[in-house]
Amino acid sequence: MTMQFRALAEQAAADGAISAEEILSLRRAGWGDGAISPEEAEAIFLVNDSLEDPSVEWAEFFVEALCEFVVNGVEPKGYVSQSQADWLVERVRHNGSLQSMTELELLVKVIEKALNVPQSLKDFVIAQVEQAVLTGEGPTRGGHLERGNVNAVEAQILRRAIFAQAGDRPAAVSRSEAEMLFRLKDATLAANNAPEWKRLFVQGVGSYLSGYTSYTPLQAERAAELEHFMDDSTPSLLRFAGRMAKADVETGAVQTFRTLFGRKGLDKAPEVAAAAQVTTEESTWLQGQIDANNVVDEYDEALLAFLAEEKSGL
Repeated sequence: MTMQFRALAEQAAADGAISAEEILSLRRAGWGDGAISPEEAEAIFLVNDSLEDPSVEWAEFFVEALCEFVVNGVEPKGYVSQSQADWLVERVRHNGSLQSMTELELLVKVIEKALNVPQSLKDFVIAQVEQAVLTGEGPTRGGHLERGNVNAVEAQILRRAIFAQAGDRPAAVSRSEAEMLFRLKDATLAANNAPEWKRLFVQGVGSYLSGYTSYTPLQAERAAELEHFMDDSTPSLLRFAGRMAKADVETGAVQTFRTLFGRKGLDKAPEVAAAAQVTTEESTWLQGQIDANNVVDEYDEALLAFLAEEKSGL
């Protein structure tokens, strides 16, 4: 951390305020070497903790700088380790929960930007929104303590979190996330919910039951191994790749090479069609979720209509 960065951060923390000019100076000093260091990340958090009324400029810098630090600060870039996730959660936790929309936005951005994050980080983000809905307290409430309803901000954050590429089931919805949607639905029936909430519920649970994804994110350790392998330019590896390519071109006998390296795509239509079918196990699960509140409510009806439409379109 440069002396300039340290001085600016300490002054802002002492004042409890920071100007647009000071933020610009922090940005220049922090990225002077192309990266945010652990010491600078900690200093940014200290400034944020001291600010009584964070500006839009500060929020943007805070999220951008710390997201870059968490996601790309260590190798392999793009993969958030358990220790990084634990540090981040501990740093934003205030008496067990989040109090700042800026900090919540940081967590969601990390999940959106990273290729994979630990399950504990995803669970923490979703739990904060669920807690806010049930208690009426938290960053998504904006000072309004109404509880038992899902507002537009909460619906948007849930959508971003569960459909993020580093989510529990990338580009789709997992069973645990679908069950969370059912819990919130049952807890907020007849409440003043945002219109976005019903769409998210139907699309989210529908995605779990009929969605298809072949993408499974690599763990950080495996990503590091593959990165090391790809960096290996020894003659033996190059000769192997050359032989495989040559055999494929000359004889057509080694189709594996094209498949492995993406030259020849695979027909996913059978897998997609199979995923769209609701299995007996999924049907039993769905019936149990619908029966939980002893009534087929308007959300359940909308979901069933969505699934019927999906099935008829196959």
